[in-house]
Amino acid sequence: MTDPAASRPSPAGARVGVLVTNLGTPDAPTPRALRRYLREFLADRRVVDLPRAFWLPLLWGVIAPLRGRRVAQNYRKVWTDEGSPLLAITRRQTAALRRELAARGAGEVAVEFGMRYGEPSIRAALEALRGIERLLILPLYPQYSASTTGSTFDAVAAVLTGWRRIPELRMIADYHDAPGYIDALAASIRAHRGADAHARRLLFSFHGLPRRYVAAGDPYEAQCRTTARLVAHALDLPEAAWTVTFQSRFGREEWLQPYTDATLRALPGQGVKAVDVVCPGFAADCLETLEEIAEQNRAWFLEAGGASFRYLPALNDTPEHIRFLADLVAGHLA
Repeated sequence: MTDPAASRPSPAGARVGVLVTNLGTPDAPTPRALRRYLREFLADRRVVDLPRAFWLPLLWGVIAPLRGRRVAQNYRKVWTDEGSPLLAITRRQTAALRRELAARGAGEVAVEFGMRYGEPSIRAALEALRGIERLLILPLYPQYSASTTGSTFDAVAAVLTGWRRIPELRMIADYHDAPGYIDALAASIRAHRGADAHARRLLFSFHGLPRRYVAAGDPYEAQCRTTARLVAHALDLPEAAWTVTFQSRFGREEWLQPYTDATLRALPGQGVKAVDVVCPGFAADCLETLEEIAEQNRAWFLEAGGASFRYLPALNDTPEHIRFLADLVAGHLA
């Protein structure tokens, strides 16, 4: 029996496809939507590797309902007319990348995006790319972790398992030290800090990860610290002017340290009254940057005696970021 999709023409005649992916988002800032999203997200073995018989009943019966109500309130603070910030920005990034590649004469490259959790899904994006001969997977995670990039590979593989014809595959594992990425970050930080940068501590806040994941061989922490070091060097910052921290921990076990919230609470007591916080692990602003950092952590820093707090936005769909992503894609497709 033949696969009807095998002879389907490539999308708009394209032979090459680029799948842009990011973590994902709930469909709405409501407890019901958050419960559904959290159950999909936190059921992933790459994210939480606890025994299923213990973890899944706890997730479905306790964590998703309780956390869903609280997180829904946070999402409402940052929700836009286009949906969640992450969804809106990823959509714009994809469209801009498509235009940039076309302007460079790569109009035969089809570009789609899908979220690891929630909608639009990776499955839907891959179905839109059916018929291509080569597939490049671009997870928008600058630093590799099994819980992000590795999980993306799992999702793509699960879809392609059902395809009769598998395209030639290539996956961008990370770009934590890519010169174009470092240059774009440094330029953005420089522009947003302004003339008083010398009087402010720069905090590089990355998403956290359980310490035991790194002990098991995940390169995430080392790549985060390399990114920060390279950016600090590009900005000509002395070591005393910048700090690396980790945010968004969940549960009671030890995560990567120092923790962002604890650091911001402690800095005023150490004489640091003005900080700028940047999150170089996030390619697009989202709940963890706009609400957790720019609101929650700002409040904690000021309550602890800080005088000035600035959150420096992610690269999002800025021209410099899109040009870098296009360079990255072009290099892998060459």
